This record gives sequence, structure tokens and C-alpha cells, in this order.
Amino acid sequence: MQTAKDMKAEQRDELFHALRARFEKNMNRHKGLEWAKVQARLEANPEKLRPLHEMEQTGGEPDVVGYDHKTGEYIFYDCSSESPQGRRSVCYDREGLESRKEHKPGNSALDMAAAMGIELLTEGQYRELQELGNFDTKTSSWVKTPAEMRKLGGALFCDRRYNHVFVYHNGAESYYAARGFRGSLRV
Repeated sequence: MQTAKDMKAEQRDELFHALRARFEKNMNRHKGLEWAKVQARLEANPEKLRPLHEMEQTGGEPDVVGYDHKTGEYIFYDCSSESPQGRRSVCYDREGLESRKEHKPGNSALDMAAAMGIELLTEGQYRELQELGNFDTKTSSWVKTPAEMRKLGGALFCDRRYNHVFVYHNGAESYYAARGFRGSLRV
């Protein structure tokens, strides 16, 4: 994976262009926020460009969904209509991946998110995202699973069907072509 220092000026410009275009097209996701301030924050925190670039490259379509007044951070979520294409067919975590006897996927959601420098959405964040539009109407996304549930072997995922957000459970070792994960990043 690239670091922010490895990104060429052209890649940074393309990333800023994509983020700005998405920001301006979806103002309902961030009412009252200004792109110029978001860009200034990004430029002041260049280490956050690589995770955003990874979110973009894997099909996440990251966009600003909030602002933390206490920390001054902008909050980005993956806002692709379906679970990001480049992050599907993964188990929930390393333990789930290693427990598979055969047909192991190439990665796990938690490992992939950590390598990208992002966090999996929690169930609450996933529900917040669904207030901004209709996401995962054909796919599903792993969400951060409480430790006590994970100790029992399970993991949570969510989707939207019948105009309702559903939370389900599965074994952490399971994976499906239509299940990936969505991430968040604070800048």
C-alpha cells in the first residue's frame, strides 16, 4: 500500500477532484459544511490521504458525512450504493479466516481495514449512513461486532431490504461474493 509521501501530485489531484465532485453532488450528506474547509483539513493532515485513496480505489466512494465540533475532525464514510466491490468476499477477522478448513478467502474485513488505515462502521454508524440514502439494497456489509459476541464465534452484518435496515449474524469465518465492508475515517 502506498503512503501519502508515495502518492504522486497527479494522484493527489485526482483524489481531491473526486472527493470535491462527490461532496458537491451530495450536499444532503453534509449540510452546512464547506468544501474549502474540508480540503484545508486534508492538506493539513496528508497522512489521511492514503486511507482515502484506498477507500476510493476499492470502490468505497468516500464522502464527508459529519463534523466533530470537539475535535475539529471531518468524518468520512464509504458512500457507494453497494458494499465496495474491492472489499467483498472476505471473512470478518483473522481468527475467522484461519478457522476455515478449505476455500479460504484472500483476506478478512478487519485485516483489510487495518491495512487501509480505516475503521469498520459500527451498527450505529451504519444506521446513520442509511439516513442519508439507500445503501446495500443488493449487497451486505460486515459491521464492527461487540467483543462478547465475537468470543462466541459470531459476527454482525447489515443491509437494507424492504426499505428497512436489517442487522444479522453469521459465523465470522463465513464470506459471500455480495458481502464486503464499509469503513470510516476521521480527518
